[in-house]
Amino acid sequence: MHERLVDRSPVVQADQLIAQMVPPAMFDEVSFASYIPDPNEPSQAAAVHKAEEFAAKVTKIRSGGRRGLFGKKAQASGAGLYLDGGFGVGKTHLLASIFHSVPSPKAFGTFVELTHVVGALGFNNAVEQLSGHSVLCIDEFELDDPGDTMLVSRLLTELSARGVSIVATSNTLPGQLGEGRFAAQDFLREIKKLGSIFETIRVDGPDYRHRDLPPAPEPISDAELTDRADGVPGATLDDFDALCAHLSTLHPSRYNKLIADVPAVFLRGVRPAQDQSVALRLVVLADRLYDASIPVTVSGAKLDEIFTPEMLAGGYRKKYLRATSRLLALSRFEVAA
Repeated sequence: MHERLVDRSPVVQADQLIAQMVPPAMFDEVSFASYIPDPNEPSQAAAVHKAEEFAAKVTKIRSGGRRGLFGKKAQASGAGLYLDGGFGVGKTHLLASIFHSVPSPKAFGTFVELTHVVGALGFNNAVEQLSGHSVLCIDEFELDDPGDTMLVSRLLTELSARGVSIVATSNTLPGQLGEGRFAAQDFLREIKKLGSIFETIRVDGPDYRHRDLPPAPEPISDAELTDRADGVPGATLDDFDALCAHLSTLHPSRYNKLIADVPAVFLRGVRPAQDQSVALRLVVLADRLYDASIPVTVSGAKLDEIFTPEMLAGGYRKKYLRATSRLLALSRFEVAA
């Protein structure tokens, strides 16, 4: 009998939510020195320099603060940096390098993870738990949900006033001229109270996950899928529809724990997502699988067919393209038997 994700119902205690906000394991050892800029993309070297400067500024803010009247320390506002660019150009590498370079306590998470944490803890509790941090690193800041954007904007305003520095990344869509700058301006407008402290840095380049890599692999048969799952101790084998149904019963903040210690994921009968809610949950799962570097093997439809053309033409296009890119990368990982 194979292990199944649908048999897992993990529970994450509220006090663990902030503690688990750290970079994915694949970024444990990264540094500014290990980021190799593309010589054909000068913005990359410039971004490394700006990120190093920002980390030094964060450290300075946390180590002191300016003196006010009568020699008393005045509360210094946090610094702000926004890394804007396309998929797979190393922005998360730089974000994690900043995280590793500044004093604790500090927090790192995607925009979606942050909204889940705030939702689980409550706004005021989240502010209190994060207000002592040197930096909040937000990967993949998104502007496609006005409610979430305004929630996080308010959170960042509160934290910056308490001396927490903020660094964020955002993806832009390839082939859409001007969108990167437009997205950055939207970001600054949405958090206008913070706009004056944010420096926007552009990071250009091709998606490294697509360099010299083949397109989506052909799905294998159900029988071969089962045989391969048999050969990987601890791997999970789930029916795609059953897994989609199970995800709807779990708060997305639990998805990390759902896949904890799973060496490989096998999915039977993959097909296009039935609706937007299913698709968005699959996006979160794809992010968590990618963060954990868990190989994914499927039968049924190709992994680049999960999100329908109608979905890719809609407001969540950016999310779906990122998830597709990550799932394709995971499908090429070597499954250790």
